[in-house]
Amino acid sequence: MQLTDKEAIVEGLLFAAGDVVKTATIANIIGEEEKDIEKIIISMNKKFENENRALMIRQINDGYQMCTKADYHKYISKMYDTNKKQNLSQSAMETLAIIAYKQPVTRQEIEKLRGVNSDRSVSILSEYGLIEDVGRLDAPGRPLIYSTTDEFLRVFGYSSLKDLPKFNIEEKNADNMNVQ
Repeated sequence: MQLTDKEAIVEGLLFAAGDVVKTATIANIIGEEEKDIEKIIISMNKKFENENRALMIRQINDGYQMCTKADYHKYISKMYDTNKKQNLSQSAMETLAIIAYKQPVTRQEIEKLRGVNSDRSVSILSEYGLIEDVGRLDAPGRPLIYSTTDEFLRVFGYSSLKDLPKFNIEEKNADNMNVQ
């Protein structure tokens, strides 16, 4: 099978899925090694770029998703009711940052760092699909444990959590506590 045939198949798979498709799934379908899928995706993205296409393929954790480039957002958003767009509150953003950097984390740990109740922020972030509960802590009360989702990576433009800016919450809190 030629590279262009493989690219066409991958393009069709990603388009039809409309979501992240695991690298292993793509490799299995087209009969290639997982390491070769990255080469196919790179080739496709170069073609999209050279042809000035609105599409790109993003890596998200251990998979890929076809999406439009950010440059075309203002046009695509006109198809949808833009009045429904809601931004996250400062409280929700603080909560999301704590979860992103400390995950997996319980609501109690979040509240200890923020110093205020975070029930509403956790609820909103869950509704938006940016976080999810990934289990329960083996401790009294068995509190839920939260982590970010692939949707978080998509929304903020990261391929994986390794792409988050370097930041250490404990160091920042320690610095703030030393202020007299």
